[in-house]
Amino acid sequence: MRAADTSTKPLVLSHSALATQPSARSRLITPDHARVIAGTGGVIGVWPSSGTFHDLHAMANGVKRMADVVGVEHVGLGTDMLGFISPPVFRSYEQLPALASALLLAGFSQQEVGAVLGGNYLRVFQASVG
Repeated sequence: MRAADTSTKPLVLSHSALATQPSARSRLITPDHARVIAGTGGVIGVWPSSGTFHDLHAMANGVKRMADVVGVEHVGLGTDMLGFISPPVFRSYEQLPALASALLLAGFSQQEVGAVLGGNYLRVFQASVG
């Protein structure tokens, strides 16, 4: 969060999700922490941990919760297929159509799904490096 105080560019918190009381060693963040990242114009990548979400629909609802806190323009997909102790709920980019469908069912528009699945990261990349 100190980086947000000094950065002149949007920040990316690439692998996270919301928790009301994250533990000291958790990747999960509070809504206030999420708002700090969004306040830089950045993106929070929702991490597909099976410890947090039991399937893609639960993950889509987790993305929705994050978007409800910070706005859809500050939410992305936080993949990490090789860094999990247990298999993630999003294991392969071949699942993108299924995740897109789950996001639509969670209440996102097609334009918002495009933003979450890459458009928001593109905006931050362009703002950061031109």
